[in-house]
Amino acid sequence: MSEEDLLWCLDGDSPALAGLRFLANGGYHKAPFLAGNIDKLGIPGIAFADGPRGAVIGNGTCFPVAIARGATWNPELEERIGEAIGKELRSAGATITGAICVNLIRHPAWGRAQESYGEDPFHVGEMGAAMCRGLQKNVMACVKHFACNSMENSRFKVNIEVDEVTLHELYLPQFKRIVQEKVASVMTAYNSLNSKWCGENSELLTEILRNEWGFNGIVISDWIFGIRDAEKSVNAGLNIEMPYRMIRMTHLKQALSNNTVDISRVRQLVSEFLATLLRHSLIFTKPAPDITTIGCYEHRQLARESASASVVLLKNELVDTEPVLPISLEISDLVVFGRLADSINLGDRGSSDVWDTDCSTIFEGIKERIPSVIFNDGRNLFEVEKLAASTNVAIVVVGYNFEDEGEFIFPEDPSLTALFPKEDEPTTIKNWKQFNENQISTKTPDHLYNSEGGFGIGGDRDSLLLHQFDIDLIETVAKVNKRTIVVVQSGGAVIMRPWVDKVSGLIQAFYGGCRAGQGLADILFGQVNPSAKLPYSIASDQKDYPYFKKDSSNFIYDDSHGWWHLIKTKKEPTFSFGFGLSYTSFEIKEVKLALTKSNLIEITGILKNTGKKDGAEVIQVYAQIPERHPRLVGFKRLEVKAGTQTNFKIMVQPEVLAKRNPKTHSWDQPRGSYVLNVGRYATDPNAFQLKLTIDDDLNSGLFD
Repeated sequence: MSEEDLLWCLDGDSPALAGLRFLANGGYHKAPFLAGNIDKLGIPGIAFADGPRGAVIGNGTCFPVAIARGATWNPELEERIGEAIGKELRSAGATITGAICVNLIRHPAWGRAQESYGEDPFHVGEMGAAMCRGLQKNVMACVKHFACNSMENSRFKVNIEVDEVTLHELYLPQFKRIVQEKVASVMTAYNSLNSKWCGENSELLTEILRNEWGFNGIVISDWIFGIRDAEKSVNAGLNIEMPYRMIRMTHLKQALSNNTVDISRVRQLVSEFLATLLRHSLIFTKPAPDITTIGCYEHRQLARESASASVVLLKNELVDTEPVLPISLEISDLVVFGRLADSINLGDRGSSDVWDTDCSTIFEGIKERIPSVIFNDGRNLFEVEKLAASTNVAIVVVGYNFEDEGEFIFPEDPSLTALFPKEDEPTTIKNWKQFNENQISTKTPDHLYNSEGGFGIGGDRDSLLLHQFDIDLIETVAKVNKRTIVVVQSGGAVIMRPWVDKVSGLIQAFYGGCRAGQGLADILFGQVNPSAKLPYSIASDQKDYPYFKKDSSNFIYDDSHGWWHLIKTKKEPTFSFGFGLSYTSFEIKEVKLALTKSNLIEITGILKNTGKKDGAEVIQVYAQIPERHPRLVGFKRLEVKAGTQTNFKIMVQPEVLAKRNPKTHSWDQPRGSYVLNVGRYATDPNAFQLKLTIDDDLNSGLFD
């Protein structure tokens, strides 16, 4: 390959200035973005399209957001969703997707909390690994954003300070887990980590990712502003600047002439890129799925299944001796209140948005079951009170939409604008336009409004409380109707006190995708027994969470957030991490622990369904680590028919008990005494406590 060929492989194939205009005009949803395509050498390069909740190009199936799917605690279901998304992306012309977001929800105000699976690294890692397995049956997968990217408004400027122990034990395990799943690509974050931009951070990209973890795929930058310095990004080990001919196009030739970048380093990056294409080439030797795969019936049924599987039942009190849920189909007087109940609410309108043209609202899903149901937007509280007092059951839908939380798209920073080249290359523009003209037709959905180029306002939340008009609506209805059921739509935790004590039913529904209405109705009317569990903690007060400042330029990430932060600070949550109710009841019994000959920790027991309905429960294993915060180390979802029981086995890898040693920059293998709690949520008072002792005979090579 000539020097020109080599350099062409190190950035996107699109022109920066024309590409930015295309992006602002809905282009993100109209065509994949190429990189490294060299026809004369037969190198296909990559065709990138996003996909955390469905294919963003074409009018794909919008699945529930990732945080909703995290609430299923069901890796098998997530793998099926990944396969469906991969098929739609491939049929639309994409070969790689940034569909796996596994940044931890350090604080629920984070605008992109909805794009991740939760606050715990083990749980997030297992769900992300399942998505990877599913996607890579049809496309290459990319995991993002590497690393410590859990602040939105300041993501283009903030420096995250984190010590080695916290970084490796808390903010990197989920990435390592997905690297172990042989993910094809890693996307770097916008922020800097310990004073080095992530896209130019050799400790992250070379020392940890490649040398310590053995990653052999490609590293790409986050879009447009993912790198600031061409030389540093190449020397640090970033393969491709995405998605435009931008900073590297402008500066790399001169860097090679000045010997600040060695051509051997360039060859290494290109070799890694080509090897990754070859490694995954079998995916692309088979024909792409037909275009009719996009938005097909089977995928919409899967979207409905995942919507109902993600609904977390948090409260279900007795009213006149019967639980308020499920609602009988014989009910004729039912009112649904709230502005969100009859609006399509898919979540934020950033890079994960799906232009699905076949979506249902919550009200429409309920109306399919109860045709006589009445909708009231809740604006006139006098009318609300009168109507609520006269109906048997009142459902109040509250929460957020894309105007309240989401990806922050438009930074106001002149230094970033200066990164663009002065002009685009004419040949690049010509080839790019020809490629875009041959893409599938994408229709702009009718529900897009008040957003520039389809993008939303985005950003971090200023408050964890509901809007005051939502609180007023809940209290007005609950005052006159004892069968008040509140449904919350949001991407992150919402503070629910004090109004939570005034309602008899409470559901966390997240952003449920194209079949949100039907999926929720399946739960409300008992067609599906709820089994979802919270993927984060819901505190009793905003002050109970760690410090958060959305416009920070420098921020310290310590080892205290999530459910273990509440335990450490002795703050009682309103609802604990891993908590969720069912329409039936369960008993865990005969729990035992053993260390197998292959040095795996084996936990066995029996789960009995003691109720009258078939249902599913999630067994969760938490470890108490000496001199560390407790950790989730295993979980298993089990379906059990009413009145029967089933045996379960959970295998725990000893490495999840290991401690990072900052002196040796390696892991100290576990030895000594540990306590494992086996229960149904993080603070379950009825959890089984098991004592584990690991001696020096444990395989010493396990953590090398």
